Parts: sequence; structure tokens; C-alpha cells
Amino acid sequence: MTDGDTERKVEAAEKAALELANVDDADRNAALAAIADAIDEHREAVIAVNDEDVTTAEELLEAGEYTQALVDRLKVDDAKVDSIVEMVDSVAAMDDPLGETLEARHLDDDLDLYKVAVPIGVIGTVFESRPDALVQIAALALKSGNAVILKGGSEASHSNRELFEIIREAAQEVEAIPDGWVQLIEAREAVDTVLEMDDHIDLLMPRGSSDFVSYVQDNTQIPVLGHTEGVCHVFVDNEADLAEAVEVAYDAKVQYPAVCNAVETLLVHEDVAREFLPAVADRYAEAGVELRGDKRTREILADTGVDVLEATAEDWRTEYGDLILAIKVVDSLTAAIDHINANGSKHTESILTEDEKAARKFMTAIDAASVFHNASTRFADGYRYGLGAEVGISTGKIHARGPVGLAGLTTYKYYLEGDGHLVASYAGEDAVPFTHEDFEGPF
Repeated sequence: MTDGDTERKVEAAEKAALELANVDDADRNAALAAIADAIDEHREAVIAVNDEDVTTAEELLEAGEYTQALVDRLKVDDAKVDSIVEMVDSVAAMDDPLGETLEARHLDDDLDLYKVAVPIGVIGTVFESRPDALVQIAALALKSGNAVILKGGSEASHSNRELFEIIREAAQEVEAIPDGWVQLIEAREAVDTVLEMDDHIDLLMPRGSSDFVSYVQDNTQIPVLGHTEGVCHVFVDNEADLAEAVEVAYDAKVQYPAVCNAVETLLVHEDVAREFLPAVADRYAEAGVELRGDKRTREILADTGVDVLEATAEDWRTEYGDLILAIKVVDSLTAAIDHINANGSKHTESILTEDEKAARKFMTAIDAASVFHNASTRFADGYRYGLGAEVGISTGKIHARGPVGLAGLTTYKYYLEGDGHLVASYAGEDAVPFTHEDFEGPF
């Protein structure tokens, strides 16, 4: 793909975005329904091309170039297609995020100000090996009235191309949906072209390593909402229900280890470490989890028959995306908080405790997009939050944080309704005072 090809696609998306912003919710939902039906109908084709991607990925896994986590994220089977279709339907069922009056204020008689939700415009995305991410992003973009530029990883090229064509053709069944609202770019060089098109793209949402997100931020003037690693923690407090804690800590690592909201470091209060660690280590051993621990963890587990490697400083900052877990014994709640704030990625953290005061301290002191009490970190997900789906999980603080669903893909504009009002009337010695009274009502 040449630079000219990429530029034409971006410009087509920009043109479509202006039209899509004015397409009503019923037509957007009709297009989403058509997309869900088309993916369901073409599931055999999707799975077949995905098999090509997976076969290549498994060869590269054997060669040591890919990780097992990447291969796991890449696979699409019947169950995955079912979940993709369900996700698209769930996005369509969400309330319309556009046109909502966020604030309404009387400035004076017959002079009313409205703050109204509108699409962002053109969103550029770069995402990892999960083909279902392409569908999630496209569905959320369509529902929120945004045009979208999609760039997936080369490891999923066949899957992404097939799904893109299904989405593009299905949406065309609804006359109101403008051509060009969804675009696929595939060449790595195209990303650099996109980064330079700040006059045409309103927001970039890269999903990948911290290094990649930093590269995007350093090489563009387009606002960037980054999705980086998930170095997530579970802290088992000295007031935890230990039987419950074993189950939660197990779920957070084992239920699906290849995702960014899986726990990577388990912190255990020293008062309960000798009771808790052998119990949880046995559960992890059954699942084939490789454990890496600090000195106290290894001492406690030395006679249990569970192998524990020595954790390095790098382990405390690593997203494994695999059945690997770092464990550290800490002497206090404050020590756990300090460790997480120093080593975490601001994604998702959880405390397991029956002490409400300790839970509140943890939840307010931790700097992360999501902080949980007595729950697995795996709940950090747009679908589970009731957002329908997510474009990604933002570990930054502006303009959206945590799972980015429909609301994160909107901005707002101000509408002012007057009746020949003049600013001069509100200035000078005889200035008319503003009333500035908030009221409820749609624009």
C-alpha cells in the first residue's frame, strides 16, 4: 500500500464521518444488525481464514518468534464467533450516545445554552492479534457515529481482511450509512502516514506495548488515547477471607492468562502468608502456573513441593500474558500500595480483605483506572462493565479512563439558542445580569 492509498482512505473516512454524525440511531442499529447477521452467516469462511493465520503463528511459536499468549488471542472458533455476534448485538441494544443533553442552562430570558454529546469524528486504531478486536472497534465506532481507520497486526491479516469485508458490505445494506466510514490499512509503513494526518484524524487509539504507544505519542500531533500493558496486582490483606482469596487469586491468573486484565503479581500480607501461600500454590500448580517469588515466598513454599523461581526486579514490572505469576510477601497495607504505585501500569488492581477501612484506603490510594475490592481483576472489561464492548482499556487519565466504550468515543459541542441577543446588553454600567440557571431538558 502506497502513502497515496493510505491518504485516500483517511480522506474518505473524514468525508464519511461528517455524514455519519447525522445518521439516526435506528439506521446505525440496522447496520449493526446486518453486520451481526453477516458474521454469523459467514462464520465458516471466518474460521477458515483464521486457521491460516493460526497455522503460521504456530510455526513462528515453534521458532521462538511468537508467544503462546499471542497464538491464544489469535484463534477464532465457533464459540468465538458466537461471542462476536453477541457483542455486536449488545452494542446495537445500547442507548444512543449521541444527541444527549449533558447540561442545559438559562443564561437569560430566551437565551439558553446546551451541551450536547456528538461523535469525535475520525478515529485511528492500531491493535494486536485478536481479530475480534476489529469487530468490537468497528461496532462501537458505528454506534457512536464515528468513522474508523483499522490497523491490525500482520499475524491476523487474513482474519482481519475477511472480517473487514463482511462489515463493510453488510453496512452498505443500509442506505443511510455512508461509504468509507470504515477503512482497513495493512502495511506497517501506513501507520507513519496516518500519524502525519493530524488535519484529518481526530483521535488515535493504539493498543500494544508501552514502547509502541510512546512511539505513536512521540511521532504525531493527533491526540492519543493509549492502551498499554496490564501489570495488574492482587493484594491479600491480613483480614482477607483466605478461602475466598484463593479462588479470586486463581481466577485472576488462570481463567484467561493471555489478556491485559489478568493478574501478574500477587502480594500477600506477612501475617497470613504461611497459611495462604501453600493453599494458593497448590491451586496454581494444578493449572501449570510457573511461580516466581521473593525470598520470603520461596522460604515459605520451600517444603511444599512447589517449585518457585527467584523473582528479579524485572518480574515486578512484567506483563507475562501467560501462566506465570510473581509473588511477594509485604509487611503492611502501605507497603502493598507503595509497591503497586511504583510497579503497576495503572490498569487494574484488587484488594482482598474483610476490613472495609483497609479496602477504602487501598482503593483511594492506588493510581489505576480500575480498583477492586474482593473481586478478580478479570472484571475490568467493557462488556462486563455494561458498556456493550470496548475499543480498549485506557491507562491514561484524559479524556477517557479504563474500558473505553461508547461514551469514550463521544465529545460534545455547545448550542446557544437566542432571540436577537447582543453581548452589548450585558456590558457597561447598565449591564443586564446573567441568570445562569441550570435546567433539565433536551436540546
